[in-house]
Amino acid sequence: MQSRSDTLTGMSAHETHPPLHLDSFEAPRTPAAVAALSLATQYHSPAILNHVVRSWLWAEAFAVIEGRQDIDHELLYVSAVLHDIGLAPEFDNVFRSYEEAGGHVAVALTRGAGWDERRGTRALEVIVRHNWPSVDPAVDVEGYLLEIATGLDISGARSDALPEPFLREVLEAHPRLDLATEFGSGVVDQAARKPHTAAHRLVEGGVVRKLEQNPLG
Repeated sequence: MQSRSDTLTGMSAHETHPPLHLDSFEAPRTPAAVAALSLATQYHSPAILNHVVRSWLWAEAFAVIEGRQDIDHELLYVSAVLHDIGLAPEFDNVFRSYEEAGGHVAVALTRGAGWDERRGTRALEVIVRHNWPSVDPAVDVEGYLLEIATGLDISGARSDALPEPFLREVLEAHPRLDLATEFGSGVVDQAARKPHTAAHRLVEGGVVRKLEQNPLG
């Protein structure tokens, strides 16, 4: 489903894109997308909810500036909105990583919304891969976009890649609030209880410091 406005579609990497604005992107109105946002709103704090919405917006913006084509925008939206749902106590898994637990929540939600097994598995893959050190866009473009988008929102990676006015507009509409404290404590807790998961790598890599020093605020 094409969630981006028509003026932003069909562009090559060598074409100049129009200025990015918050209203350049429209969330899908499909049953899966509506249900994903409803679930995230119910179980996330305002800070984490704003984080997952910003992650979707950053991912779509990166797709525009990089001229990425053939994106499943509904899949990207659902995966972005649910990518941290495994941090919610109600969906925390005693053994599996929080991103894998969240991916299985996405499988269940999308199956109920009518997605087939293959596409539901893609949501699981995208959510799991957002915590990889890097994702090859030739293998998984949605996973790649979510990985670099969350990298921007958590650690400030590639903060100069998107136009500053667009960054400010998104941050004003969806402020960071207490994200550094909430996300940092959540990942530290996951790493302590599940040292075999990506959370441990994130903590060892200084995610708490990166959150505090993020140029986005």
